[in-house]
Amino acid sequence: MEDTSVAPPKSGARFTAQTACPLDCPDACSLAVTIDRGKITKIDGSHVGPSTDGYICGKVRRFDRRVYHQERVLHPLVRKGAKGRAEFQRVTWNEALDLIAEKMIAARDRDGAESVLPFYYGGSNGILTNELEDARLFRRFGASRLARTVCAAPTSAAATAMYGKMAGVAYSDFEDARLIVVWGCNPAATGIHLVSHIKKAQKNGARLVVIDPRRTPLARQADLHLAVRPGADLPVALSMIRELFARGWADEAFLAAHAEGVAELRAAADPWTFELAGSVAGVDAGAIATVAEWYGTTSPAVIRCGWGQERNRNGGSATLAILALPAVGGKFGVRGGGYTLSNSAAYGITADALVGVPQPRSRVVNMNQLGRALTEYVDPPVSVLFVYNCNPLSTMPDQNRVRAGLEREDLFTVVFEQMMTDTCDFADVVLPATTFLEHYDVSKGYGTYHLMLTQPVIQPVGEARPNQEVFHDLGVRLGLSEAGDDLGEAGSLMDVAAKLPPAAAAAILDGAPAPIPGGGRPIQFVDVMPRTADGKAHLFPAGLDATHGLYQFAVDPATATFPLALISPASAHTVSSTLGELRPGIARLKINPEDAHPRNIGDGDSVRIFNELGEVHVEATVSPEIRPGTVSLPKGLWNRSTFNGATANALVPDTLTDIAGGACFNDARVQVELLARH
Repeated sequence: MEDTSVAPPKSGARFTAQTACPLDCPDACSLAVTIDRGKITKIDGSHVGPSTDGYICGKVRRFDRRVYHQERVLHPLVRKGAKGRAEFQRVTWNEALDLIAEKMIAARDRDGAESVLPFYYGGSNGILTNELEDARLFRRFGASRLARTVCAAPTSAAATAMYGKMAGVAYSDFEDARLIVVWGCNPAATGIHLVSHIKKAQKNGARLVVIDPRRTPLARQADLHLAVRPGADLPVALSMIRELFARGWADEAFLAAHAEGVAELRAAADPWTFELAGSVAGVDAGAIATVAEWYGTTSPAVIRCGWGQERNRNGGSATLAILALPAVGGKFGVRGGGYTLSNSAAYGITADALVGVPQPRSRVVNMNQLGRALTEYVDPPVSVLFVYNCNPLSTMPDQNRVRAGLEREDLFTVVFEQMMTDTCDFADVVLPATTFLEHYDVSKGYGTYHLMLTQPVIQPVGEARPNQEVFHDLGVRLGLSEAGDDLGEAGSLMDVAAKLPPAAAAAILDGAPAPIPGGGRPIQFVDVMPRTADGKAHLFPAGLDATHGLYQFAVDPATATFPLALISPASAHTVSSTLGELRPGIARLKINPEDAHPRNIGDGDSVRIFNELGEVHVEATVSPEIRPGTVSLPKGLWNRSTFNGATANALVPDTLTDIAGGACFNDARVQVELLARH
């Protein structure tokens, strides 16, 4: 086993420490970090995590640039100028926490505890630093509850309703597949360790299909690429299901033994011919037919289902239809067959079990409608906003309304952050947070089967503190915790470990990945079964609430005035908005030549993207790698990455997905015009 020591053997010594990456990526890589004189000099992959195998992405490889960046928050700060001006004065931790406690108590006494809104997501946090000590504090206080729905809400709801979030096909088992369908996912940008296994499968003769509006790196290497219109994945999947039944490729014996809702699913798919699906999705009907035939006649066949297809009005039903394909086609029961979506539930860990404090009966605020909550809620209003593990001004829909809410003088805003983000500019108090290289955590992969210890490799920079410590200290000031109850980071780790399965706890504390059913390579419907109440796949989960009915397609929101679909996919530069401070230059809008030429737009020109919600000024890249009728800006941009300080989310409505109230980022419809010639 590799050395997992984290404490420098002596002052000034050079050594390598082992830890794990918790950033919002499916892979949860194991890391080897070189320290010289107490400072990080190199970050590399280690071989502790089997899927990492010594290789990591460029984002994490350069993460030390964030740790030591000039815009790192080093001390507690209190606003002294107008909101949005980023003018602060340094204060002590005691002064900052006393002020926060005073404002929270005053808001509770004046407007009720629900006037306090904790705002967080935590995709780049592990088990110790998100929904643990923070959840205990806000639950005891009785604050408004946050619906964490900005990402993965529809997919999670669909996977839970259909299969009980059954564990998926391991990356390494993609090599055994004869057909791989990558749907709504770009592993070249996030989840990179899957790519090598797909390439090995291709060398072994497997076919690759990519379904994505963009010509991603894998799409360029695919046997077939369906460049579907954003929001039209549902009819494509339903037309494939229809063909499986019509051609006798449906596994009727499997469905009879292991599935419910078969007839209802078949009825929902029946209207969707290839011709109709192709016309709606903007792809050739014959190409869909080819994918359906390959899928119906090939085994093992595996679907890597991502999250791109959920980011629209049909996102929940689209995911249901995609996940139903392996059940209808009988693709389970063999190595390399089935699907992979999120494997986060494979470890049997739930936040509620770890928190140990019941949820209050307070109101629920959907985070995708933060702007609405800050500007419209009156009974009670949001009086205190506590932001952590999140950068809402850069990541939430309807950006201009979010900004208007943050500008309220009667809103007291706390931002607990590593960097001076766009959201920090509007804070009344900014608190310095540690990075994952400065604190303990437990990193949980949701693509790879990695559940590993994250441990500090350096001392905290400046006065940065970990989440557990800050929320406990604030709880003491609010009379919700006892000063002597602070377990410290190591104590919190041991407390969590005691609530995990013994084998998992032992492995994590030993610096090794926790054991997973099926030896980390589970065969679906052999080693793992649906975790539904009856152990069956529910192909038409009637108890799942859908705004316009399960498997029912809502038409494209494009208009003659705003005809172009704007998407904002993950990029190779950032993890959501994390690392946005390192992004070089002005962002580029990808636009197809068929859309650029009639607008007199050339490569490198400055362009205006606009709709009724706002406008964004960037440069253009004219490229056939985005389908006609669709334009693309990177996800998670900061205001410095555009000419006018607005990003893609300024154009995104705060409407919600059909299932689970997710964000409809890909339902933004826009116009693009030339601003200036390059």
